[in-house]
Amino acid sequence: MGLKGLLKLSHGIDWINGRFGVIATWLVLIACVVSAGNAFSRYLFSESSNGWLEAQWYMFAAIVLLGAPYTLRMNEHVRVDLIYGSVSETTRLWIDILGGLFFLIPICTILMYFTWGWFVQSWNIHEISSNAGGLVRWPVKLLLPVGFGLMILQGVSEIIKRIAALLNVIDEDFAYEKPLQ
Repeated sequence: MGLKGLLKLSHGIDWINGRFGVIATWLVLIACVVSAGNAFSRYLFSESSNGWLEAQWYMFAAIVLLGAPYTLRMNEHVRVDLIYGSVSETTRLWIDILGGLFFLIPICTILMYFTWGWFVQSWNIHEISSNAGGLVRWPVKLLLPVGFGLMILQGVSEIIKRIAALLNVIDEDFAYEKPLQ
């Protein structure tokens, strides 16, 4: 597969993580509505549910794990900006490539590997929260390997785009907004 084929793959990965980014965005609103509804019910009617609280936690997990690859795609992730903001565009491209290859992809692979077993165990024992009115646990545990898998894919996409930019195959803007400190 040549660079053009890899760029098509990158575009497909970006599209997939874009859809998950939309889901994560909507989950922010839904989690706020659930939280407000639960608080309203608790203070007005003295009624509350652990299930609603756990649903909020599950949504927060989905927001982070499904939204993080989209954040990487949009180049809005947090950086430790000791030198990144003061070096040339070419150097930043190399930092992104090497960081993806030697840090992002390996750690996400390790985390995906270990969290998969955690999910499978939860699935096999039909794990349910020990809290009264609590929820089934496997769906939130499945979010972990899925989220790390999506992050690996997005890391691959970003590496492909950075290599293509270095080779002047694409003229993409990898704009980086320097912190205001």
